[in-house]
Amino acid sequence: MKKVISIALLASLLSMNFMPVLAAENSKETTKTPKQFKSMVKKSKNQKSDDYKYAYVNMAWWDNFNDAKLSDYINKAIANNYDLKMATLAVEEYYQNTRAQFANELPQIGAGFSPYYTKMPDSGSWDWGFATPAYVNYEVDLFLKNRDKTKAVKKLYEGSQFDERAAYISVASAVGTTYLNIVRLNKIIELQKQIVDLRQDIYDLMLASNKEGLVSTADTVKANKALVAGQTDLIELQKQHKQLLHSFAVLIGDSPENVNEFVFTPYDEINFTGNIPSEISSDIIDQRPDYLKAEKMVEKAGIDVRVAKKEFLPSINLTGIALFNATEIGSAWSTGSMLGSLAAGLMLPIFTGGRRVANLRLKKATYERILQDYYKTNLTAIQEVNDALVAVKLDREKMAETLKQADLERTDFDYNQKRFNQGTISRLDLIQVKENLLSIDKLVAQQNIECMVDYIGLYKSVGSKL
Repeated sequence: MKKVISIALLASLLSMNFMPVLAAENSKETTKTPKQFKSMVKKSKNQKSDDYKYAYVNMAWWDNFNDAKLSDYINKAIANNYDLKMATLAVEEYYQNTRAQFANELPQIGAGFSPYYTKMPDSGSWDWGFATPAYVNYEVDLFLKNRDKTKAVKKLYEGSQFDERAAYISVASAVGTTYLNIVRLNKIIELQKQIVDLRQDIYDLMLASNKEGLVSTADTVKANKALVAGQTDLIELQKQHKQLLHSFAVLIGDSPENVNEFVFTPYDEINFTGNIPSEISSDIIDQRPDYLKAEKMVEKAGIDVRVAKKEFLPSINLTGIALFNATEIGSAWSTGSMLGSLAAGLMLPIFTGGRRVANLRLKKATYERILQDYYKTNLTAIQEVNDALVAVKLDREKMAETLKQADLERTDFDYNQKRFNQGTISRLDLIQVKENLLSIDKLVAQQNIECMVDYIGLYKSVGSKL
């Protein structure tokens, strides 16, 4: 009778949810990682060094702009950008998910302690008792199904690392592009203010000449319209400038309220000295994070198909149960009060309503879809690199022609300056020529920054490996 009660008590205790799990898990960082797991995971995200993040963005390439302020802002974005923090945390999530899956390959051990107060049959008294149940369960991974599941989850972890790298490259590119566009607007706004001042002078001269009957009212109105248009353009440029500053603040993890504290290198001092290749080997595609992630996803899909096939195989489990049961606490863990069992079991599902067949077909279809996405990623990568190279080449050619035009405008202005000094043309004529020169200077600033942004586009398209 005591054996029956003990077995019943053991079963009830094992079914309870309050039993702690001992030794199988340890949340302390000092726990030694199993050798098998060390070979499975290349890098723990618990590491203190963030050097790999700077390697992601290839800081040496950004030094080609010879702008310490730009480099400082990129460093600040790496440290403070919230999208990057979320990308890093996502890697940590996948890393811990990999560890959780790996735990399924290890034995599961549980133990508990339960005092009880009971009355035995044919006894008129109630007595205290103490039970300590424990169990060990291990699924023998004879067909390596759990190992494959861990490998599949590991591919997601590795893919998340490439997502993290892509995020860092993208944010660094956005910081560089926004920074250069702010520098461009600073220069263009400066030139536009000069144009507005010139148009104000033109309007004042036309207004005075109109009062003297030297010019028509229509010409005066036309000058006034040009002045208003110039002022409108200036306001639009200032609006774009403020909006870019706000976006820039978010990129570097700062408040938009602090944009007045930001300092940018003047346009005339920025000098890109890097070597931009005229052609790039197709092998560079293999270094893009999106391509590498797509490759990992194909590998994971292949493993998922293999796991789905292994679901048709039986599972083998080893289970050990022990119960120490005594009426006195002093003898609770003696061999005389121990009840134990060791069992092995083999389980093969016979009929599951077609679930396993459907799951296998699902994983095969998923594999084919991911494979097609991999092919598309490859073509898209080639397209983006080629587009970036074309933009660099043609914008350079366009810039060269614009510089020729700017030299001609400057020569024309110098010539008219001499004519004005000689008294052969009016001040109004000279002002109009100077406005043409300022307009072409705006175009030069615009296209020069466009060329630098093209370099950043090429940098991004090759995964920062320039």
